[in-house]
Amino acid sequence: MAPPVAVSPLIKTARWSALLLGVFYGKQRFEYLKPIAAEERKVEEAEKKAREEQERIAKELAEANSDTILK
Repeated sequence: MAPPVAVSPLIKTARWSALLLGVFYGKQRFEYLKPIAAEERKVEEAEKKAREEQERIAKELAEANSDTILK
């Protein structure tokens, strides 16, 4: 195997710069999306509660109907 080639300082600097810029961008993007996701979770939770309530009511009505039919 051939010995490794020395990497140019310019390339090393460019790689580290790209890495740090990517980390910075990721943090900024996360902070931007975090409140949006929190709001979506709140809406989902409210929709889930409403759906569960409707399912519970439908189940109670179905049981009540089946009880009256059996009598």
